[in-house]
Amino acid sequence: MNQKDMIKEIDRLKKEKDVIILAHNYQVPEVQEVADVIGDSLALSRAAAEVDNKVIVFCGVHFMAESAKILSPNKKILLPAKDAGCPMADMITAEDLKKYKAENPNTTIVTYVNSSAEVKAESDICCTSSNALKIIESLDAENILFVPDQNLGRYVKEKVKNKNIELWPGFCITHHRVKGTDVDKVRKAHPDAEILAHPECNEEVVNAADFVGSTSQIIKYASESDNDKFIIGTEMGVLHKMEKDNPDKKFYLLSTGLICNNMKKTSLKEVYEALKNDQHEIDVDEEIRIKALKSLDRMLELS
Repeated sequence: MNQKDMIKEIDRLKKEKDVIILAHNYQVPEVQEVADVIGDSLALSRAAAEVDNKVIVFCGVHFMAESAKILSPNKKILLPAKDAGCPMADMITAEDLKKYKAENPNTTIVTYVNSSAEVKAESDICCTSSNALKIIESLDAENILFVPDQNLGRYVKEKVKNKNIELWPGFCITHHRVKGTDVDKVRKAHPDAEILAHPECNEEVVNAADFVGSTSQIIKYASESDNDKFIIGTEMGVLHKMEKDNPDKKFYLLSTGLICNNMKKTSLKEVYEALKNDQHEIDVDEEIRIKALKSLDRMLELS
C-alpha cells in the first residue's frame, strides 16, 4: 500500500472505530500530518483527559501512552511502536523512590511526566517542561526532590530561591549530548539568529540560549517573534510544524545529535497497523493507576 492509500485507510479506520490520534511534536512529519492533536506532554495529557473517543492511538513513547491510560481508564490506548521507550524514564524506579521517601519523609516529590506509572504513583505531583516552574512555585513545601531530569530541575531551581530543591541524576540522552561548543559554532555560523532551547539541555546550553521553553513554547515563540532566523535546541521533530507555520522564516538545528531514536520508531505504517489490528494496547495496574492519577490530576488542576 502506498502512502496516499495508507492515509485514506487511516482516515477511514478513525471514523469507523471512533479513534483519535495524538502525536508528540517529535514525531516524524508524516505521522504528525495524520494526527488530530499535536503537542507537547502537557497538551497531550489534557487531550487524553478530555476527548470523548473510544480509542486513542498515541504516537509517542511508552510513558506518554501510560499517562493517557491513567487519565482515561475507560478508553483503549494503543501505542503504534510497542518498543518506543524513554531512557530518562528508566533512570529512576519506584523502588528508588520508596527508599528515598523512607529516608526523607518530609520531602515533597515532584516528578516530570517523563516517568513510569509506578514512579508517578509514588509521587506527590507531576509536571511537564512547560509548567514545572509554576508547579514548584505553587507548592507549600520547603524541601523538594525533583525527578528524574536534573537539567529541567536545575533550570527551575535557579529561578526558585526560597525552596530547597534536590535533583535526581537523570537526563534526556538526546538533549544532554548537546554542548556549549555546539552553541559557539552555530552562533558564528548564524550570528543574527535567536537560540531557542529546551530546559532538558544541560546548563551551559540553557545559559547561552535567548529563550528557554517546552516544545510548544518554542514553537509559539518562533511564530510570534519578529526575528526571521532561529537556532532550535530541541528534538528535530519540531522543525516540521515550525517550517510549515512560518514559511518565511529560517530554522537551523543546534546540533545534528538532536534526534530521539525512540520518537522516530513510529512510522505511518505502524499507525495504520495499530488502527487496523487494535494492537499494542497499553494497560496499567488499577492500584498503581489510582495512585498515579492523583499526581497527574493535581498537575492538571494547577495548570
